[in-house]
Amino acid sequence: MKKRKYGFMLTSVAALSLVLAACGGDEGDTSTDSNTGGSDTDTTETTDEAKFSLAMVTDTSGIDDKSFNQATWEGAKEFAAEHGLKEEEGYAYLQSNSDSDYETNLNQLARRDFSLIFAAGFSIAEALDKIAGQQQDTNFTIIDSVVEGKDNVASVLFKEHEGSFLAGVAAAMTSKTGTVGFIGGMESEVITRFEVGFTEGVKAVNPDAKIEVQYVGSWSDSAKANNIANLMYSNGADVIMHAAGGAGNGLFTAAKDIKEKDANANVWVIGVDSDQYAEGDTANGNVTLTSMIKNLQAAVNDISSKAIEGNFPGGEVITYGIKENGVYLSENGGMTDEVKQAVAEYTEKIKSGEITVPDTK
Repeated sequence: MKKRKYGFMLTSVAALSLVLAACGGDEGDTSTDSNTGGSDTDTTETTDEAKFSLAMVTDTSGIDDKSFNQATWEGAKEFAAEHGLKEEEGYAYLQSNSDSDYETNLNQLARRDFSLIFAAGFSIAEALDKIAGQQQDTNFTIIDSVVEGKDNVASVLFKEHEGSFLAGVAAAMTSKTGTVGFIGGMESEVITRFEVGFTEGVKAVNPDAKIEVQYVGSWSDSAKANNIANLMYSNGADVIMHAAGGAGNGLFTAAKDIKEKDANANVWVIGVDSDQYAEGDTANGNVTLTSMIKNLQAAVNDISSKAIEGNFPGGEVITYGIKENGVYLSENGGMTDEVKQAVAEYTEKIKSGEITVPDTK
């Protein structure tokens, strides 16, 4: 485990006691080429010269996907603001427009001497495994995957199946047709957890419900997601959850188009990763039922706080679920009080262990 302490006139930096209340774009790199960065020397002594900095590499959804990348970046910005880090030299990101950008972006940030670099998404894991082996004086954190055998890499996972179970409960209780849908981005263990949890939650409320499932095969193809959503709605689904990153914007567009044409249309969307309520606004009402939030901001804050204290959890796998308040449903949206009460009751059953949500098919 790599341990470094960083001091820059902080009066107090306490290790964060995690209190967690939550799959693009094409803007290009926004970071500059210079950075004062952190020290390359491991030390257990806090020095005024040692300066902490953090950075992030996005997956191909882009920094403004209104979902996974954006929530992770918000966490980085919140931490930076709390600790007086200056943008570009103290915190920055590089956007990946294709898979081939991952190694280049990770290596560039490491060479700029950032103290801690977050890799947002399991698709970056292979590239991170390679670069972390080459850049052993830099600490990295992979979100939604595990990189093994690297003392300078912390792996962060979420129990998406638990949060998605609650989303399934809300979907089944809200549906009037008995047909609901799930749209995934890229097929993977992570998105399988979303799908399985959602299916289990729906079945817990309505064992006879019909659940349509399709994958976009992309984090950024919102047009394809839009086509899938329109087909599901036309086939009778009235509530659709997505776990598709920026591609999920196509689902919101489909639902909003229907609602704008018919104010009485019963169509709902369940957002993912961050609170996507605002994405559902129409002149005839909001189509967002709720959002299954992965509290990425608090996870980023937790890992960063440990790193700045010299307690970076390198080589460890840290998992956040309902019990740790790492996944939950937003109350912003169209859930009725009855649905909210049921969600609260199922939340307690999962916390207590009365219900164990499966994470594989």
